[in-house]
Amino acid sequence: MTASVPEPVRSFIDVVNAHDEAGFLDAFTVDGFVDDWGRIFTGRDAIKGWSDKEFIGATGVLTPEEVTDDGDAVTVVGDWASSWANGRSSFTFQTAGDKIASMTIREG
Repeated sequence: MTASVPEPVRSFIDVVNAHDEAGFLDAFTVDGFVDDWGRIFTGRDAIKGWSDKEFIGATGVLTPEEVTDDGDAVTVVGDWASSWANGRSSFTFQTAGDKIASMTIREG
């Protein structure tokens, strides 16, 4: 993994790449959300439902290629490989302390 990925995003990517569902879900704040190309999944149950098919359940692996940390958001652009979708993707994270408040996925 790229050394320049700041915490807690670095640990989050490690958990995702290990296909650790509990760790993935625990990484989000209580009101955290995923924005997957405009489809919004808020809260643990909604994120889990989405992830079971399209993220952790699809045994996805993110290989970071570029990282931008502007203080308010961390954007990781990299290769996403899974049984659901593949290709260069952009993941923008908003954090709250050691948790992920949001993850927005777009074309990389």
